Amino acid sequence: MVKLVIFITKKLVRTHIIASALTILLMYYAPNAALAQADQFSAERNRMVENDLIARNISDPAVLKAMGNVRRHLFVDKSLWHEAYADYPLPISDGQTISQPYIVALMTQSLKLKKADKVLEVGTGSGYQAAVLAEIVQQVYSIEIVKALAEKAQKLLRSLGYRNINIKTGDGYRGWKEYAPYDAIIITCAVNHVPAPLINQLRDGGRIVLPLGDSGLFSQRLMLGTKKNGTLELQHVTGVRFVPMVGESQKKASGRE
Repeated sequence: MVKLVIFITKKLVRTHIIASALTILLMYYAPNAALAQADQFSAERNRMVENDLIARNISDPAVLKAMGNVRRHLFVDKSLWHEAYADYPLPISDGQTISQPYIVALMTQSLKLKKADKVLEVGTGSGYQAAVLAEIVQQVYSIEIVKALAEKAQKLLRSLGYRNINIKTGDGYRGWKEYAPYDAIIITCAVNHVPAPLINQLRDGGRIVLPLGDSGLFSQRLMLGTKKNGTLELQHVTGVRFVPMVGESQKKASGRE
């Protein structure tokens, strides 16, 4: 009888060890329950990539893969999940929006990103664009002036397992000098001029993409800039409409500074 008890005890200990090991593995490899469950929107996301991106000349394999991987519905309110893969902007909060998938892909593709690149994003918003960038490059630094948005995006991105995205609350007009120079910069809010601090923080040969113009209807141009010998050379990409950059940019635009 004593031998039987010892045998059962050893068996229970082995079972407990195995269960504990499996729990640790699940915690490490599945940081969010949403990733572990079946993706109910995978078909819609594939349709989005095929019909709204590939059909409109988005051809960079890394960009297409990223757009296919990132679950856009998780970055909007649950009441909008059924619209998450339609090709138009959606509201988030604080008067901000999540950009339409095509524009996210176009801006990302324009930067011609490489795996080892370090990217600065101005205007975190929901965190969707940062997630797309993080699927492609080594490190993403993102600035959001609205504290509530920055905190919400950081919490979501962490829960989804992104460890290569750093977010801070601040005025994006001044950039994030601590980690400069950047290989690429993306501005996801409209400005009427390219902020000088951002040009300074872009490495020579680096690229910047931004909506240039005021916040009026049909008045903005998506511009791609390349820094050559300290000077930014700009070229027009397409017409866009973004919410305006607030903070110092607005002060300069209104002549209050």
